[in-house]
Amino acid sequence: MINKLKNIYHLLLAWVASVFYRFPSRKIFVIGVTGTKGKSTTVELINAILEAASKKTALVSSIRFKIDKEVQKNATGMTMPGRFFLQRFLRRAVSAGCEYVIMEVTSQGILQHRHKFIDWDAALITNLRPEHIEAHGTFESYRHSKISFFEYVAEFSHKPKKTFFINEGDQSHQYFAAAANGSGEVVYFSRESFIEKELNGGRESIGDWLVSNFNLENAAAANAVAQALGIGWPMIKKVFKSFKGVPGRMEYIQKEPFAVVIDYAHTPDSLAKIYGAVLDGKKLARKKKIVCVLGAAGGGRDRWKRPVMGRIAGEFCREIILTNEDPYDENPAEIIAKIRSGISNAKFPHANLYEIIDRREAIKKAISLATKGDVVVITGKGSEDWIHVAGGKRIPWSEREVVKELLDS
Repeated sequence: MINKLKNIYHLLLAWVASVFYRFPSRKIFVIGVTGTKGKSTTVELINAILEAASKKTALVSSIRFKIDKEVQKNATGMTMPGRFFLQRFLRRAVSAGCEYVIMEVTSQGILQHRHKFIDWDAALITNLRPEHIEAHGTFESYRHSKISFFEYVAEFSHKPKKTFFINEGDQSHQYFAAAANGSGEVVYFSRESFIEKELNGGRESIGDWLVSNFNLENAAAANAVAQALGIGWPMIKKVFKSFKGVPGRMEYIQKEPFAVVIDYAHTPDSLAKIYGAVLDGKKLARKKKIVCVLGAAGGGRDRWKRPVMGRIAGEFCREIILTNEDPYDENPAEIIAKIRSGISNAKFPHANLYEIIDRREAIKKAISLATKGDVVVITGKGSEDWIHVAGGKRIPWSEREVVKELLDS
């Protein structure tokens, strides 16, 4: 009964906001990007291409809010803020003369109806992996929340032409094609077809930052959207080559004499991919050059993944430093113990495993262990500004600044 009342409350808020701000999405082209991974990067790539084509844009992501030249860091802790934020943002974008809005769409935002009463022109699914299982109950429920976004666009968007962009390389792609329900054009993309068609079978480069498999997938998604909007490959390629990446997403703070990389990776799949990317996909023991700093979020979030992430670290890394991430009201030592249980399953040498709850000290230790040619990989925080601890308190934090300071000391 309580959950039902909450649903009604959130739905009512979304409706009132749309009425109060006079349905602004009807006057602007709105692109929604959903999926487990790659949303922020895909949004930024689409935005960069549109800007290069002299289009006025606005965007909403976990990293920043942007309306034309006005940029504000997203310090809300929510990718899709509620309380009238999205409709107010859309109205401001329309008033500023923006032609396009690119918006991240999260499963939590969908649960709270924040995507509703927005007239979407396009919906894109990057990929689907297990995440937020505690919040949704099962992976199938989590998947359904993403599918329901496509269903909403198909059934309730008032736009005369709708386009659905679907990653054909993802195992759930057929569910999203069915959700489009013939209400608009379906455009398929995949990393493989992008490499074959646009990159001449991999013989053509689009820049160092985009060479990893998961960033090629993001590039494929952005390319599909841009070409559907009439922007040609020569301009898209030029943007890709100049793209500098997204803060906190596979961001190299240093490359020599050893590399230091920070990344937001907070799921088993994304963790394996970041490790694989820095090793060029190689996982053999003799290739292990990774010194990793690893934690997991508390607050009851996806407890199942903690030992799995530990096992993955044990398979890829030479040295592991377990530390705090966002414990919320959980005991940080208990979170670390769960991660450690997975490392034990990977038969990782005990002498190479450290537990340092203080995140700054953990990073310091990792840097001290690195030698020439190594890669220090620090995951979980990316560009976030806070460490969330007990009692709803937040500790100011900048992974980038802490790493730079330690490297300079």
